[in-house]
Amino acid sequence: MVRKIQTKPILRLRSEGFSQRSISTSQGFSRRSVAAVFEAADREQLDWEAARDIPESTVYDRLFPGRGTHTSVFVQPDWARVHQELAKVGVTLKLLHSEYVDQHFRPDTPTMGYDRFCKTYQRFVLESNVASRVEHKAGMSVEVDWSGPTMTLTDPLTGAPSKVYLFVACLPFSRYAFVESTLNMNQDSWLRAHVSMFEAFTGSVPRIVPDNLKTGVTRHPTEGEIVLNDAYRHMAAHYSAAVLPGRVRKPKDKASVENTVGHIATWVIAGLRHSTYTSLNELRQAIRERVHAYNAQPFQKRAGSRTSVFREQEQPLLHPLPAVPYVISTWVYGRKVAKNSYVSYKRNYYSVPVAHLGASVDLRVTDTVLEIFKGHQRLGSHVLLSAQSVNQYQTNDSDIPAEHRFTQWDPQRVREWAQRCGVQTLEVVDRIFAAVQVQEQGINPALAVLRLSRKYSSDRLDAACRIALESAINSPRYAHLEPILKTGQDKNLIAEVPVVADSGGYVRGSAYYDGGQR
Repeated sequence: MVRKIQTKPILRLRSEGFSQRSISTSQGFSRRSVAAVFEAADREQLDWEAARDIPESTVYDRLFPGRGTHTSVFVQPDWARVHQELAKVGVTLKLLHSEYVDQHFRPDTPTMGYDRFCKTYQRFVLESNVASRVEHKAGMSVEVDWSGPTMTLTDPLTGAPSKVYLFVACLPFSRYAFVESTLNMNQDSWLRAHVSMFEAFTGSVPRIVPDNLKTGVTRHPTEGEIVLNDAYRHMAAHYSAAVLPGRVRKPKDKASVENTVGHIATWVIAGLRHSTYTSLNELRQAIRERVHAYNAQPFQKRAGSRTSVFREQEQPLLHPLPAVPYVISTWVYGRKVAKNSYVSYKRNYYSVPVAHLGASVDLRVTDTVLEIFKGHQRLGSHVLLSAQSVNQYQTNDSDIPAEHRFTQWDPQRVREWAQRCGVQTLEVVDRIFAAVQVQEQGINPALAVLRLSRKYSSDRLDAACRIALESAINSPRYAHLEPILKTGQDKNLIAEVPVVADSGGYVRGSAYYDGGQR
């Protein structure tokens, strides 16, 4: 094919007095090409003033009529139909070329090879200014990003402004856009915007193409595996999608959403700049109306609009949504399983299988459920206790055998412990329960007394209880017993070793008579 000469730059420089040699040297054109333009311009009596406002292609055709035209000897397929078919999932240029050869195979009609077929299709794309179907398939991907420009909410009482961020999504095939306003750009808002996006589309796509923001991608190395945020990965899996982030500092990997962000700045942000909004719901409704108008705007170089192409060609190919929407969750990492086989979260305790005692586990917490994971293995789940609950235990029967299971304290269990410590200790505990109106109110004071046996032994606690009972204290508590044990007053009483004789008499120990000096 003949290489076209850039005629208008040569005519402009000629009008400024440059010679053929200087034009050739400064612009990198060959001397022969410059001379040909000079000769043709003189022949057609065309100067720069006449050519200034005429397109380059028109000037070239006038100076060199018929030059560069090419008529193919091969039978041409319907390139518009090829372009339309290529948008369908699974359809490739290789398949379409095979169908083209089968359809036009005749001895007197040559068909083009696969390489020429591909190149001719690309020329059709460039000349007709349509989007290439090689890159974008209908219902295959969605590109998402935060908008750089933001909006503002106004407090109805104080008039103070607060920033509002825009989540923008675009389906590359139809260029159908979705916008959601949020009060921040944290992970919870990022995930909730995705859930709203799929509900607005009434379907999902196999690929989500985000930027490398921290709420979605933990690490994107030049070499090696991409590490995704766990919550983002779980959300995508719920909608049967894979997260394929664009390369770092390569905005062309998600050019559709980058272009849409610019349009949204005009249609939404600039379009609503004269209005004042005092609530997020009010602003969201206004944004939906503007985005609806943007999607309904007819294409300039393509038939239809974003809405029509989406509904007619792309929406039927979307994957059906799951039966239930994705539940937003929060991840808590590196919690250790205690020796009693429970893991703590917000001052409550949840059981873990005993095989994982001492292990480090991760917690996935939703509004109603707490799930326990070890790596990618799910160990179990519990109904999340309310924020008002404190020191409560949630136990799955399959996690902990009965002999190792935590048992809630009750008055009977407290009395059994007191009886093992001694008669005097049991008496103190009975008096504690007798002094309260509701039995459960005496559990904590009684346990405070009994836990002294862990530090000082059961015998010393029982002796301290005897000293306290012999005093004027009606209902001894921890505050009375702990000083007795701390100062050792109970040791004198323990040293009195009672001996039971045959006569049934009571004999005091030797320590009683020497005042405990031994």
